[in-house]
Amino acid sequence: MATQRITKGSLAIDKILFDFIENEALPVAKLDSDTYWKNFEQVVLDLTPKNKALLARRDELQAKIDDWHKNNAYELSAYKNFLTEIGYLEPEVADFTITTENVDDEIATIAGAQLVVPVRNARYALNAGNARWGSLYDALYGFDVIPEIDGAEKGKGYNPVRGAKVVAFAKNFLDKTFALQNSSHADVTSYTIKDGKLSAKVGETDTTLTENKVVGYNGAPDNPSEIILKNNGLHVIIQIDPNSPIGKDDKAGVKDVVLESAVTTIQDLEDSVAAVDAEEKVEGYRNWLGLMKGDLSETLEKNGKTITRTLNADRTYTDLDGNTQTLHGRSVMLLRNVGHLMTNPAILVNGEEIFEGIMDALITPMLSAIDIRGENTLRNSRTGSMYIVKPKMHGSEEVTFAVELFSRAEEAIGLPKNSLKMGIMDEERRTSANLKNCIAQARERTIFINTGFMDRTGDEIHTAMHAGAFVRKGEIKGQTWFGAYEERNVSIGLKAGLRGKAQIGKGMWPKPDELADMYRTKIEHPQAGANCAWVPSPSGAVIHAIHYHKCNVMSRQEELARLATPGLDDLLTIPLATDTNWTADEKRRELENNCQGILGYVVRWVDLGVGCSKVPDINNVGLMEDRATLRISSQHVANWLAHGIVTADEVWDTLERMAKVVDEQNKDDPAYRPMSADFDNNIAFHAAADLIFKGATEPSGYTEPLLHKARLKLKGYQSD
Repeated sequence: MATQRITKGSLAIDKILFDFIENEALPVAKLDSDTYWKNFEQVVLDLTPKNKALLARRDELQAKIDDWHKNNAYELSAYKNFLTEIGYLEPEVADFTITTENVDDEIATIAGAQLVVPVRNARYALNAGNARWGSLYDALYGFDVIPEIDGAEKGKGYNPVRGAKVVAFAKNFLDKTFALQNSSHADVTSYTIKDGKLSAKVGETDTTLTENKVVGYNGAPDNPSEIILKNNGLHVIIQIDPNSPIGKDDKAGVKDVVLESAVTTIQDLEDSVAAVDAEEKVEGYRNWLGLMKGDLSETLEKNGKTITRTLNADRTYTDLDGNTQTLHGRSVMLLRNVGHLMTNPAILVNGEEIFEGIMDALITPMLSAIDIRGENTLRNSRTGSMYIVKPKMHGSEEVTFAVELFSRAEEAIGLPKNSLKMGIMDEERRTSANLKNCIAQARERTIFINTGFMDRTGDEIHTAMHAGAFVRKGEIKGQTWFGAYEERNVSIGLKAGLRGKAQIGKGMWPKPDELADMYRTKIEHPQAGANCAWVPSPSGAVIHAIHYHKCNVMSRQEELARLATPGLDDLLTIPLATDTNWTADEKRRELENNCQGILGYVVRWVDLGVGCSKVPDINNVGLMEDRATLRISSQHVANWLAHGIVTADEVWDTLERMAKVVDEQNKDDPAYRPMSADFDNNIAFHAAADLIFKGATEPSGYTEPLLHKARLKLKGYQSD
């Protein structure tokens, strides 16, 4: 594939990217082109050697760990001493408190669900931005929280039996969250605002809330169209319209209950995105610019109609003193940049591909300048901050490098000091073992720590690849190390002063169609002290929002902050199998499950450029898959292969059989190309195989290098 490039000093920029920056980005940011590219070049020249040195340090440490495991039986005390000697475990810094300033309430003090979406997809990006507010009725009706039994099936048209169960659930939620004195919301015949309180008529009696959690209304006080309530920092809106299809059958004319849901959203340029060149990077950059300007739109077909989706405006209401108040209409958006590892052919520096993390840091803040400076109408941050989630950093020296990179980006673009805030993904073993030191290095910028348990599991396997055979994949999360990892993250974050200043996050719910299970279990995240946790959809955000009404996270954090931080011993307990005498059938099923998941994701990534999607597993259950889940599966098979639990022939046989399963699962997709039609020449199939057979030697077990290489080959780039 021929690439036309524009030269700026030692930089050679793909014309697709150059034209976007020149014609669309710089005018909005009000920056001079020559100055921008001169500053860009200098930062790249200064920081590229440092980036290379950090990656070399990763390789050096991993090689020493591999050698140690090959020559020593795992024993915790000796293992810890060894990790300390090689500098893997750092001397812990003194106690400190982060000093991050100018943080929006949604990051600092409001606990709630957090969406993660690929920013390359404009429709998903807009849906997520607008997921700040969601219909409880719609989320309940469309998903399995309300079981399809006893006549409550969804069907093709509206089912009044199901609708009644939805309303009953919502009224029960109101009873538990906004209780009425001696009454139920199910029995209310009208709502009014009287004497600064909510007045609800039940029969001939007027009653009110046991706690005055009403903050305002829309419409007239004696005939409101909306009642705005607030609990644990989150708003709930009772919408009233007795003439609506739903409201006409409700005693009080209630047509919906709207929940403040996805308080924050991560727009993703990393794990959920396939972006291997300028063309694909620009799609993501352009959408982020549109989100910051507020003019991103997407036209789509829905129910036979053409609609145009845009970002929602703010909401307004009348408070109890008669004043007009504003509620932020959109989720506050963070942007996940890529990590330190990957390069990208979008820009060459002295003939070499630029580090993509450096490129993101010098472009995405420029795209956000209009919001940082408050020059847009639909503001994202009202405090002049940009929130960048920085993934896949190994230890505090890599966080230090990211801080330097952010500082240099601010200088290059002309942004205020510390306006670029940092979210630290605690998803690599060296980071979780040294998390306190990592936060300390970014104490002026930290707005987020998150246990990225999927990547963290993949890194657990790769780091200890040669220690022995791991337990089966489904059992790894139940081992000693995992609880320590999750508990230490919260404890270290709270003791570093994140409460009231930053988010402490937990990981993704992977089954987007199975929200009943999520409703039953995901409350464990706020109860663990997390003031945000990832969800895969706007409807998932609505259901998860209920948990933050049940659990006051700020109070829970205050309790947890008084507990001692768990030590390192449990964290460093490797989840090795104590008995590897699995039956042939058990090993076959483990291989099939892993290989089917690997192939199902890789073929979409390589062939279609889809970085995150609902992929049917071997039992046809749709699972949200991204590169982190791929890393677990491929590393697990590589580990079993390395220790002789399975053979290469068994893996190849399983891959070919599972390729046919995946082909069958995708047969109705006209864009899909079957792998089994030509195994020898199918790029995606061989990329999936490489992830396993080369998994033990790939950098940190990451999947990106092989995936990028395969997709670039498919797009016609010449291989090196």
